[in-house]
Amino acid sequence: MTAFYELSATSLDGQSISMRDYAGKLILVVNTASHCGFTPQYAGLEALYQKYADQGLVVLGFPCNQFGKQEPGGADEIAQTCYVNYGVSFPMFEKVEVNGSATHPIFSYLKHALPGVLGGRIKWNFTKFLIGRDGKPLKRFAPMSTPANMEATLVAALKI
Repeated sequence: MTAFYELSATSLDGQSISMRDYAGKLILVVNTASHCGFTPQYAGLEALYQKYADQGLVVLGFPCNQFGKQEPGGADEIAQTCYVNYGVSFPMFEKVEVNGSATHPIFSYLKHALPGVLGGRIKWNFTKFLIGRDGKPLKRFAPMSTPANMEATLVAALKI
């Protein structure tokens, strides 16, 4: 097992979820926000999830309020935005921090493995990390990388 599979997170409904549950899947981890210019990416992420879930893709959304205070609400408000406004069906987790001393362990791990332009920091909401079926981080995508622009990379990683 890789280190990623040793990590866990709390779902939006309060359940502890082991990343081991996603072993063998292509995982796209995204730090999200409900009141961001990139929030419409939820629709594109959901479209990718619907299109490729049967081939092994899973999208994991992690709300974060560290950038412009664009995720101020609690779990109910986040659920409203994700599930009702955007029809999200992929797993969503509780609000986390992605930078600083309280960084969630998943993001500490991913930032170390795929440092990006700012080194060990995340620049903004909707930074995306692609993790291979073997649990190894493959690629980091900038916030402005739309789900549609990432599709060819996902297809190649899915090997379909």
